[in-house]
Amino acid sequence: MAADVKESLISPRRIRMAKLLSGLVIFAFLITHLANHAVGLVSVRAADDMRRFFLFVWRTGPGTVLLYGSFLLHVILALAAIYRRRSFLMPRAEAAQIVFGLLVPFFVVDHVISTRIASELFRLHDNYENIVHMMWTKSPVDGLRQSVGILVLWLHGVIGIHFWLRYRAWYQSAVPWLLTAAILLPVLALLGFIEMGRTIASPIFLLSGYPGGYYDPTSLSAAAMSTLRSISLGTYSAFGLSLAAVLLLRVLRWLKERAHLVAIRYPNGETISVPRGYTVLEASRLAGKPHYSACGGKGRCSTCRVQVIEGEENLPPPEVLEQRTLGRINAGPGVRLACQLRPKANVMLSPILVAVPEPEQQGGNYEAIPGRERDIAVLFCDLRNFTYLTETRLPFDIVFLLNRYFAVVGRAVEEAGGRMDKFIGDGAMALFGVSGTAEDGCRQALQAAARIVEGIDELNRQLENELSTPLRIAIGIHTGAAVVGTLGYGTVQTLTAIGDTVNVASRLESVAKDHDVPLVISEPVASLAGLALEGQQSREVPLRGRLLPLKVFVFDKVLLRRLVPLSALS
Repeated sequence: MAADVKESLISPRRIRMAKLLSGLVIFAFLITHLANHAVGLVSVRAADDMRRFFLFVWRTGPGTVLLYGSFLLHVILALAAIYRRRSFLMPRAEAAQIVFGLLVPFFVVDHVISTRIASELFRLHDNYENIVHMMWTKSPVDGLRQSVGILVLWLHGVIGIHFWLRYRAWYQSAVPWLLTAAILLPVLALLGFIEMGRTIASPIFLLSGYPGGYYDPTSLSAAAMSTLRSISLGTYSAFGLSLAAVLLLRVLRWLKERAHLVAIRYPNGETISVPRGYTVLEASRLAGKPHYSACGGKGRCSTCRVQVIEGEENLPPPEVLEQRTLGRINAGPGVRLACQLRPKANVMLSPILVAVPEPEQQGGNYEAIPGRERDIAVLFCDLRNFTYLTETRLPFDIVFLLNRYFAVVGRAVEEAGGRMDKFIGDGAMALFGVSGTAEDGCRQALQAAARIVEGIDELNRQLENELSTPLRIAIGIHTGAAVVGTLGYGTVQTLTAIGDTVNVASRLESVAKDHDVPLVISEPVASLAGLALEGQQSREVPLRGRLLPLKVFVFDKVLLRRLVPLSALS
């Protein structure tokens, strides 16, 4: 019973909440501190006047306990997180936040000791006039170090705030405003410090309590300075030894765990051996095995989930966060989240959503070219039942499904020699024959259509247990004259096509939906591609915006594979 109570008090969720709240307190202090610095652009006196409100919040008894308690708690939880982390393989932003966080104590300790501690112990009047005099006139190196420290602490906090808010629905629309504030505040604070430093360094400025130049109010006795140096050395030593102890404990844990490896096996015969305590997701990343996780392993999505095949009886039960996510998707027996599951014994499992390696990024957009008329082939495709499939899914799962579908379409188009134009919702548009002939473009478009249909069938096989109903594709292809060129504004420019040919291809995709077939092509496409369609029934369909109906050919899967076999595509 006592163990259960202890577990509930120090659960991962409570630890994350404590780290977040303590970080927010520190960030609130930093915002008010930087705002106070920024007032220095007006005058030193104005900054000191605002400092009274700053001290009213943070130098009262409750404010002091809240601030320094939050800082101590945040440091302890950060060191604990470094110990708990099984791997230092992580995104760059997360690594930057950790590095900045570890640097913060080395920048702020001296500043705290020379201001707050000196004020409490030796009655140093640590107003702006005196502190800026110390850091600008007497010791510019200290001023430079504190300026860098402000930026390091600010970047650490901003990255943490971003990680906290990035999945909120309103966050993306607020990013421009938040980013502007995140840049302006430290810049204005540093400019305020510089302006106060220049003012105080002026020969006509006399420090208060410094009449005639005989008394410097920032000077302390040798005994006082020795005491402050001892406090500084003790604080640095405590933090340095704590960090070293954490790293040493990690090494000892690693040595101990090497004797108790857990084997994670997959149906294809692959086995990953990791120390006990690693999550399945961490094991996949260490082994370089693609494993999808849209939320970054925070347990907020279900895209990393796995089906346990053997060894379920030896697994720890899911915690509250994992239970909540699995409950939202009505997960079946044996389904677990890879980012939360830490096997204690050998286990056999299979990822439910199969990840694919990311394609190499292109060096940039297509070269900017002026609009000109060309005969091209245009392909439109769309999922016919996607809205129904997404009604009961988590947003991250929808992202995963769309990315898998887009990967099928994108690879098919590129392998056939075409160019992706755009993705629109669950639809896509591709261009063929932009740099070749219309005949080549039509043949390439048909090849891409065959690859897309085959890829969707394969995707349905992979996600058979995941989809309530199979994905069904509708494709329309038309050829003709279109204006091809680089359109857009600023950095958002791409090669695209406009004109009646594009409109007709889009409407043929709708015709494919109406006839419940995967592909509809216009007669010009069939003729230029050299398809042998003698005896094949054609249809004439009316299209909005055209006076005469258009002759089209309707392809089911059997006819498509007979006329455009995959063996001819390699």
